[in-house]
Amino acid sequence: MAERLALLIWAATPEHPALVVTPLVHALAACALDAEVEIHFAGPAVRWLIPEVADQAWPSAAREKSVGDFLREVDAAGARLYACGMARAAWISETEALFPNARAAGATAFMGRTLDPAWRTLTY
Repeated sequence: MAERLALLIWAATPEHPALVVTPLVHALAACALDAEVEIHFAGPAVRWLIPEVADQAWPSAAREKSVGDFLREVDAAGARLYACGMARAAWISETEALFPNARAAGATAFMGRTLDPAWRTLTY
């Protein structure tokens, strides 16, 4: 069984908060199975890495847990969060800060994971 999982979130944008929960829950499940987990954010989905954006987004009408809560949970579980540099330049202003543990990784980093047989990748 592969013990490394890289997720790419690009279509689950802040305009559709319900779409981002599934990849975050999958990341949590993989962490619970002791997998090494990376979550790469590309395109406008990179805005999820801004706490003010994520904390104001609720994936359901019940408002049980914000997207920000989910992101903090996956971070605490050990998943690494990556912002695409091109996406960050296009979708995040210089005055906006990312979650403290968010790192930078571009398309080449995710493609490297895709081509590496030791990793499994999923795209959302």
